[in-house]
Order: sequence, then C-alpha cells, then structure tokens
Amino acid sequence: MYNNWLTIGPLTIHGYGVMIAIGILLAFYLGERMAKKHGLSADLVDNIIIVALVSGYCCSKLTYCLINWQAFLDDPAAVLGTGGWVVYGGILGGMLFVWLYCRHKKVSFLTYLNLLVPEVALAQALGRIGCFLAGCCYGIPTNGDVGVVFPEGSLAPAGVSLVPTQLISSLGDFLIFAILWQIYKDEKHRNETGAWYLILYSAGRFGIEFLRGDIERGFIGVLSVSQFLAIFVEIGGWILLWHCRKEEKKTV
Repeated sequence: MYNNWLTIGPLTIHGYGVMIAIGILLAFYLGERMAKKHGLSADLVDNIIIVALVSGYCCSKLTYCLINWQAFLDDPAAVLGTGGWVVYGGILGGMLFVWLYCRHKKVSFLTYLNLLVPEVALAQALGRIGCFLAGCCYGIPTNGDVGVVFPEGSLAPAGVSLVPTQLISSLGDFLIFAILWQIYKDEKHRNETGAWYLILYSAGRFGIEFLRGDIERGFIGVLSVSQFLAIFVEIGGWILLWHCRKEEKKTV
C-alpha cells in the first residue's frame, strides 16, 4: 500500500524489503533460541537458514522463469529483475538443498525441519504484509466492504477495489505459525511439525488462489501453478505425517 518508506539520495527503503528482513531476523533469533533450548546446534541452525534462503531464492526465481519461459526469452533482464518469484519453487528447492546439507553434515534433516518450519511460517506471514505494502500478489476485484484500493505506483491495479489476499494470507500464516509452535512444544508430537506445515500451508494456498487476481502467473489446466503444486505438497505432507506417526508408535 505504501511501499516507499524513506528516500535518501539514490537509496529508497521499501516496506516490502523491511518486512522480509524482519521475518528473516526473527527466523534466526527464534531458531537459535529453540535450538539451544532443545539441545541442538545454534550454529547449524544459522547455516541451514542461510542455505534455505540462498537456494530458496534461486529455485523460486528459476521456477518463475520456467513458468514464464517466453517472457524470459523475450526480455531476460526484466524477468531476472526484482519482481517475479514462485513461493512453492522456493519452499521445495530450499527443502531439497537443506536435505542435502544435512546429509553432508550427517545430522537429521527432519529434526531441523521440525525446528525451523514454525519460523518459516512466521517469516511468510511478515513477508505477505510486505506484499500488501508493495501491492503484489493482489486479489480479484470486489464490491464488498473488505476491498482495498491501491494507489498509483503500486504493483496492483490502481483505483480498483480488490480483495486483500495479502492480508488474508498473512493472517493464515500467523495462524499456522501459532499451531506449529504448539505442536513443536509437545514432545510427543514434535516430529509431526514439518508434516503439518506442508498440510496446512498447502491447503491455505490452494484456497487463497481462488481469490488471487494476478492471473499472469500461469495455469496448468483450470488450476493455477501454485494450486497444481499444492496438491502434491499436500499429499506429501500427509505421507510424511503417516510416516511420523508410524515411527511414534515404535517408540511407545
């Protein structure tokens, strides 16, 4: 909504970037705190977050380029610029490279996944507030009372009442964070935390896509790319939950 917070000479501080930065810093802080509390390596948590951030960014951008391949061929610089990511590409790519990193370090991937997914949900919640400030990831037009009109200069269409999908997504991510935080605190079900993140986030993302107005992101049949990917991530989450509960029964 109001993305340009402060301009000093050629430097402009954007609300979107600030919210992303706050989310990342909180992930580091809470991740380190929880690692120390539960006897895990805080230094390893820091390294895993860095691996997830770098690989997630690259995979998110790569997925966007593949989905918008013709646009990439027409103007690579524009597509590789600051705009254009696919969140699922970042999540799945980040998880893959974190898994590889954990194998290299000979530590349990699931142990650190369970520790860090609540922080991921919190960072996403703050990032969606940044989306709202910038106007990206906007909703469909609405005549309802909850519509938001973005000003000129936003990434959203100006002067049109739109469903505030960014804020709905942010609220959902805050809720997911709260649920995951409680699951992780329960020692009996702690190993289910990662599975529940995949299940809850995918369900929420599938639903919110019906209200998204930025349709240029691409479709596979009648489903958006994110909805298509959400189906498989949802199934993967349920399979992981089944596996975790099967392991829990062995330890009873």
